[in-house]
Amino acid sequence: MPTLKLNRARREDAEKTEEFYNALRTNIQLSGDGIDVISISSVQSGEGKSTTSVNLAIAFARSGYQTLLVDADIRNSVMSGVFSTRDKITGLTDYLTGKNDLSEGLCDTDIENLYMIQAGPVSPNPTGLLQSQNFNKMIDILRKYYDYIIIDTPPIGLVIDAAIITQQGDATVLVVESGSNKRRAVEKAVEQLEQTGTPFLGVILNKVDTSMERYGSYGAYGSYGDYGNYGKKIREEKKKKEKKKDKEERSRSRRNRDKK
Repeated sequence: MPTLKLNRARREDAEKTEEFYNALRTNIQLSGDGIDVISISSVQSGEGKSTTSVNLAIAFARSGYQTLLVDADIRNSVMSGVFSTRDKITGLTDYLTGKNDLSEGLCDTDIENLYMIQAGPVSPNPTGLLQSQNFNKMIDILRKYYDYIIIDTPPIGLVIDAAIITQQGDATVLVVESGSNKRRAVEKAVEQLEQTGTPFLGVILNKVDTSMERYGSYGAYGSYGDYGNYGKKIREEKKKKEKKKDKEERSRSRRNRDKK
């Protein structure tokens, strides 16, 4: 199995933001049972979704989980600048087109417990490949061997690929660069992801200016607050139901007293 090495700058970035990504990992794990395949998207390119995918995968791997990072941004992958190798490797598109077996595209990394499938050569019909039975079959197979699978998808605001990929997963997260999108564009992206039927965990607000924050910044990628995890929403809904139940019980008690 070929081995990929995380480049020095990315490794330093991962170390600087380790505490935050550990918190993000924990929040995802607390968002519900059976969340093993997580897709990461953004509204447009350059917002930090690939960095988020890599660092989140590292956080799971360093916690002892067998973790697979899948580069499914087969239109415009940036992972070649993140990982390097001298070995000749095949990628996701090679498997989806039937040129190579899935096992030939699996790569080890120099981070313990972290494995990867790179995007492979650019395809003339990326949407068709992602809609194929080969992609569905691949996810089903990989679930049996890895604790967590992190999928880096294309921007949902530019192409439909992310929605197709998300349908095969257990949850999805949207990365949004602070100040780079109009509110309606973000709302539309969220709507598209929710329409897949896969639980939407929330938004990661990225590249926030933290120069005025008490604890300073977390490096080049700033703060990652306001991702509003799915588990929090469930707890809030539960509290609303409990309040409603208490109100109904008080109302019944008053009616009973009035009858007497």
